[in-house]
Amino acid sequence: MAQTVMKALDLYQSGVNRLREADIEDAEIDASLLLGHLLNFSRAQVFLHDEQLPDSVIQDFEHHLSRRLTREPLAYILGEQEFWSLPFYVNNDVLIPRPETELLLEIVLQVLQGEEQDLSGRVLDMGTGSGAIAIVLARELPQAFVCTLDISYAAQAVARKNAERHGVLDRVSFISSDWLAGIRKTPFFDLVVTNPPYVARESFDGLQPEVSLFEPRIALDGGQGGVDVISRFAGDVSTVLKPGGRFFMEIGADQSHFVMDLFSSFSEFDGLTVYEDYAGLPRIFHARRS
Repeated sequence: MAQTVMKALDLYQSGVNRLREADIEDAEIDASLLLGHLLNFSRAQVFLHDEQLPDSVIQDFEHHLSRRLTREPLAYILGEQEFWSLPFYVNNDVLIPRPETELLLEIVLQVLQGEEQDLSGRVLDMGTGSGAIAIVLARELPQAFVCTLDISYAAQAVARKNAERHGVLDRVSFISSDWLAGIRKTPFFDLVVTNPPYVARESFDGLQPEVSLFEPRIALDGGQGGVDVISRFAGDVSTVLKPGGRFFMEIGADQSHFVMDLFSSFSEFDGLTVYEDYAGLPRIFHARRS
């Protein structure tokens, strides 16, 4: 059987054309990343590779491309997503980490460092998923101990793998709990951080297919208006925070008024603040335990 004669640029261009025909955005980026992953090359190196490709690479590229053509996210196909300039293992048991959550972490660290907050305490990451938030905090706060919560054992396995990969497994613990339902209500934590499900259920079907068809719905669906899950755990947050402790949460751009009103109804909090993202949208909520 004759071998298929094809070079990297030929295969790349074939992939770009097919992705464009399927109306997939960033076809050039996706094709180069898929091929670069198989060749263990950077995107730039793909365009410089002038040798004939082995059939195994061509076949694997076709397989990966066929998955992308179904709108499966590139991160799931590659098994990896960059976050905070770190590679994180991901699969369809966890939400793919996003830039908005990097902003959450930037604000957490700015507030703690700007107010000379104790950086050696106990941290809680609720709904940890891939563990991205917990692991970044463990790396950025090397004296802190981070506890993670997730109801999904499969997600915990992904988070544990990432914690081990990034050398913080000895300072990150994993607890199975439906938010704070399984946690003793004692003021144990200096910092609580969460990126909860906040997509409005009624708008779920209007999301990109990559999101609505492939990412875990439990990590996205916030119920009616996107605030049902937040409403469920909001009243318990103060019970696990030490006096002076901080709570930070990523929210939807249209949820700031609801969240401010909700947490204003709890006398245990002060310093309620909403931070805007780089587009001027309110995306990060902060409260201080009185």
